[in-house]
Amino acid sequence: MPDQVNFGDELVTPEEKTRRVGAVFTSVARRYDLMNDLMSGGMHRLWKDRFVTRAKPQRHEQILDMAGGTGDIAFRMAERGARVTVADINPDMLEVGEERAAKHGIEGLSWSVQNAETLTFPDRSFDAYTIAFGIRNVTDIPAALKEAHRVLRYGGRIFVLEFSTTEWPGFGEAYELYSDKVIPRIGKAVAGDEESYRYLVESIRRFPKPEQFRGMLAEASFVRTHVETLMGGLVCIWSGWRV
Repeated sequence: MPDQVNFGDELVTPEEKTRRVGAVFTSVARRYDLMNDLMSGGMHRLWKDRFVTRAKPQRHEQILDMAGGTGDIAFRMAERGARVTVADINPDMLEVGEERAAKHGIEGLSWSVQNAETLTFPDRSFDAYTIAFGIRNVTDIPAALKEAHRVLRYGGRIFVLEFSTTEWPGFGEAYELYSDKVIPRIGKAVAGDEESYRYLVESIRRFPKPEQFRGMLAEASFVRTHVETLMGGLVCIWSGWRV
């Protein structure tokens, strides 16, 4: 890992990035789902529905939902009968997820504090690995992808949902302006935290383009890699298989 990595547009040590990302999500945990609705106009719900449809969770499958925090993806997969372990590096996000699960009567989920770069699960523990809007916050993304490969069974699959770079003419520029000027202000007004949402915007801007990240999956030994672009690449669903 390099001596310095990006925390948004700022260069920091890897240890400092991990600490500061943790602080961001501790700050926004209680307003995280509300902010997602406001920032995306509710579109994140449709993206997540599509993501879970693509992942095709099956009854009794063991699935690891990394960076699963408040449970949005896990709840959808549990409804289809999958046995989901919700993992997140931030215990505050997991606490919100557990409370939501109890409120809605969703049972059968496991909750675990985990660092995506150094998972504590044994080799070949899961049939599928999902991560939605979380991989860009990982300090060492290649290490996290290698860990995902390690904990998957032979024939297991990875699905990643994340923001990237839209290629739609005009829309990309408009979205950049919205991200820079509007999202931090919404964060300040609703979550009382402008700087955390400024970081989240900057982290999206620095995330690899669709084909670049697909290449990272291949470098982590996944095969049959694929990327589906939504809204011209603003949001992408990547997939790959362990064989």
